[in-house]
Amino acid sequence: MSSNGNQGPLPGVKVVDLTQILAGPVCTMLLADMGADVIKVEKPNGGDDNRRMGPPFVKGKDEDSRDPNSVNHWSAGFMATNRNKRSLALDLRDERGKDVLRRLVARADILVENFRPGVMDRFGLGYSELSKINPKLVYCTISGFGSTGPYANRGGFDLVAQGMSGLMSITGHPDRPPAKVGVPITDISAGLLAANGVLCAYIHAQRTGQGQMVDTSLMEAGISYTVWESSGYFADGNIPGPLGSAHRVSAPYQALSTSDGYLNIGAATQPTWEQFCRAIGQEALIEDPRFKIPGDRKKREVELAALLEETLTQKSTADWLELLGSAGVVAGPIYNIEQVYQDPQTEARNMHVELEDPELGTLHNIGIPVKLSVTPGSIRLRAPALGEHTREVLREEGFSPEEITGLLDAGVVKEGGTGSGR
Repeated sequence: MSSNGNQGPLPGVKVVDLTQILAGPVCTMLLADMGADVIKVEKPNGGDDNRRMGPPFVKGKDEDSRDPNSVNHWSAGFMATNRNKRSLALDLRDERGKDVLRRLVARADILVENFRPGVMDRFGLGYSELSKINPKLVYCTISGFGSTGPYANRGGFDLVAQGMSGLMSITGHPDRPPAKVGVPITDISAGLLAANGVLCAYIHAQRTGQGQMVDTSLMEAGISYTVWESSGYFADGNIPGPLGSAHRVSAPYQALSTSDGYLNIGAATQPTWEQFCRAIGQEALIEDPRFKIPGDRKKREVELAALLEETLTQKSTADWLELLGSAGVVAGPIYNIEQVYQDPQTEARNMHVELEDPELGTLHNIGIPVKLSVTPGSIRLRAPALGEHTREVLREEGFSPEEITGLLDAGVVKEGGTGSGR
């Protein structure tokens, strides 16, 4: 279905977006989905590096993917994380480009960047300078390790952050090589944390007139996920390891084999355990002294899983889901991505949104995962072509036609794109 027309809770909020790749664009996408006017500032030569990372977005088989102005030059990942934004191609290495940014910031509410710490300061565009232009400015920086500490100047990627935050030490199966979480979880979670921090700071600025700096990192985002593991380590000093699909403190709470695949079982509490045993015809396990209480089941989880699979492998996953569902037992299948979007719950919650674009046709988007009852967010615009809104943004900021032409002729800004813009 389409998600057009709604303005969301943030109309009129102006965001200057200096981010690229993933963590920063996720943050600004979340703000844009909720109605903020996000101006994506990109370098004129190529723009956001994510435009060329991963599989290309393909309009048609005959498109020339070698042409940087072709829609095929946009990666599918770029399209996914830069919807609802406008693109201004601006050279920040040029003093005139820096002056353009300062004029943008003067009327902005929020600025988000994910350069290495210190880069914006060297440009003369760090928080200390920009806050003089706009004291209410909320300035957000996202980096690999944060803007302070011995690793502040290190480059950071999701893989590195997953390793250094402990996530890779608890992911995968015991006695196997290190495994990362299958998605770039520290990138995405850093974007989520940044958006939360930005909105908190924005509320404060509206109440007091005082802006501030918001600082988060991939490493901190990864550490924040280790709730069970860190709390256990703090309590008893034991260092946790990987458990496959099993839970840190409960059993059975994992993927178990069926006759044709796997089934996730969540029998974490005593009532749900007893309910599960009755549903699969293994009532005797309820009184079995080996598995009598939750702690016993966790201590013997490998033995318990093998015993349960003797029963579960007698039926298919679909058969068990029907049986367990009718008994009220919490269980679920393990979907591939195609199956996710075929599920009726995904459709009912609008997590697959189609956007009709006059230039590119039907575009598919992951839906907005948080629903607001009065001011819901919406997907209104496809990701922009590089410089698609350059002239439009400059005009809105009060640049005269002569100034715009001069900046274009000098290469300080660039315009382009195939769409009609906003």
